Amino acid sequence: MSVLAEVDPEAVGLCTQRVRGLVDILQAEVDRQRLPGAVVLIARHGKLALFESVGSLDPATGVPMTRDAIFRIYSMTKPVVSVAVLMLMEQGKLLLSDPVAMYLPEYSIQKVARQVDGVAQLEEVRQLATVQDLLRHTAGFTYEFMGSNPVQRQYAQKRIGARQRSNAEFSLQLAALPLLAEPGTVWEYGRATDVLGRLVEVVSGATLGAYLRENIFGPLGMEETWFTVPAQYHHRIAEPYVRDPDGAPQMRLLDPRELAVMESGGGGLASTALDYARFLQFMLNRGELDGVRLLGSRTVGFMTSDHLGSIPVNAGASRDLLPVGYGFGLGFAVRKEVGLVPEPGSIGAYYWGGMAGTTFFVDPAEDLLACLMLQAPNQREYYRKLFRNLVYATLVD
Repeated sequence: MSVLAEVDPEAVGLCTQRVRGLVDILQAEVDRQRLPGAVVLIARHGKLALFESVGSLDPATGVPMTRDAIFRIYSMTKPVVSVAVLMLMEQGKLLLSDPVAMYLPEYSIQKVARQVDGVAQLEEVRQLATVQDLLRHTAGFTYEFMGSNPVQRQYAQKRIGARQRSNAEFSLQLAALPLLAEPGTVWEYGRATDVLGRLVEVVSGATLGAYLRENIFGPLGMEETWFTVPAQYHHRIAEPYVRDPDGAPQMRLLDPRELAVMESGGGGLASTALDYARFLQFMLNRGELDGVRLLGSRTVGFMTSDHLGSIPVNAGASRDLLPVGYGFGLGFAVRKEVGLVPEPGSIGAYYWGGMAGTTFFVDPAEDLLACLMLQAPNQREYYRKLFRNLVYATLVD
């Protein structure tokens, strides 16, 4: 039987009634018009126990959601690009301890903004950020939407996330802006993986999109994952509500139909539930899928271990993203405690999500992966937590 073949839930230790209950709860969210639509997938022991769609592909037209719907996965791009970097490491083309400036010279003269008597002053960094710092989000970068301090305001003024510039142009503009924190001193979620995307280009000699296609998407059979969705697939792109159902300002999502000049390593991909499940199964298999090995098994274990240790999580929005009980590996949040976290799970489980609402988690102790694809940006945290609870409730062996 092939990997990710569909089986009865009971065959892999899930309760059929509880699996149906999960789908019914998502359908109820659709019925109350809070969720436009979703594709939900659970796999255990390499088999699909649940793969179903609910609601509308586009609530403006009422076209039904389909299992092959294409979603903006935003930050679920980060684990894929992190794998690309670790592949280059395994090929001897870089060391994680290397300074980023060894490959991207624009980062050799960075400044950090420090508050002195309430005034931001720029000082030279004490230590240059490393490739490991980029992977674990300790390089000192931030996101413009994470707050309104002077550095974040400069990001916003420069429209640092605009898709109209190349990865090379993006990197040069970002490097000219001050860091929010000294490299290696604090976990602050930010544009580090976008820098990794440019690093992949310089080290490999290919564009990021071409590198991912040839070295990850092709080998793993991820035929429907792109930075720009080809025209023949536009009718399968899932859309959010035009107006937020909870009354908040609706976040404007990127348009994956438009040519993405900047192939954002931190948030630019569009994909399907099954494509992304193939990537997750590759990770759960410790670097291999269908006889194709892209990473050594120990490298996958290394990636999905905590790399923060005593490095603190920055206060504010970053703490909301990485709650107590979690550390961060090389592209993934990693669970360190069974308790403390307000959702069930195993030590060693890892996860991440995307700003438009997509989310996944992998639990090696349970040989389990789960992926929820939806486009409901303002409700993303609620559905991520609800999904975790519902998936673990299905396990009965």
